[in-house]
Amino acid sequence: MLTRFATVISVSHHSGSDPLHHYNGTMAGRECYHCKQWIEEGEEHDCWTTTETALTQDLSGVLQDAWERLRETAISFGDQRIYASHKSVMFSRKSCYFFVRPKRNFLEVCVFLGRTLKAPQVLRVDRASKYKIVHVIQVTHRDQVEAPITDWLREAYELFDVRASNANRIRANSTPKPRPKLKKAKAARKGDVARKSKRR
Repeated sequence: MLTRFATVISVSHHSGSDPLHHYNGTMAGRECYHCKQWIEEGEEHDCWTTTETALTQDLSGVLQDAWERLRETAISFGDQRIYASHKSVMFSRKSCYFFVRPKRNFLEVCVFLGRTLKAPQVLRVDRASKYKIVHVIQVTHRDQVEAPITDWLREAYELFDVRASNANRIRANSTPKPRPKLKKAKAARKGDVARKSKRR
């Protein structure tokens, strides 16, 4: 049974009340103590009544099938956290890698990638952060939830691993090499000078 709590298949995430809007700019507001959702100034917030079920229960049978296939595809990738936030269902690892906004006639799928896609399935592309670009896709049938869309979802899921690996490599390359110990060499030279002075 789904509750207001996330379906946790692993980690935590900080999200916005409107995720796409929040990622695209800094807005005055606050973070909800309970769900860690970003609440814009003056906006009503009811995280205790927002659930995955509440967001998807009124979908048509066709869209329900598409939603279930999207969710099953995401779960097959591995550990993650799935939870409702405002009008979206978020799929998150260390950070959100994609989210779904259920609409009356389609599912709006927003995928975060490290590159810009040029494909007929992509309706809009926005810069979400320095490293992420969000791609907006409309899904109307379960048959759409296949390659290349599922490939993009997996790429988004694996983007965290790629960035973590690159960060580790950069840290390893930037680690300063230890300087050779000079104390013993200096002491040896002083000893030689002292012995030469005595001989004189």
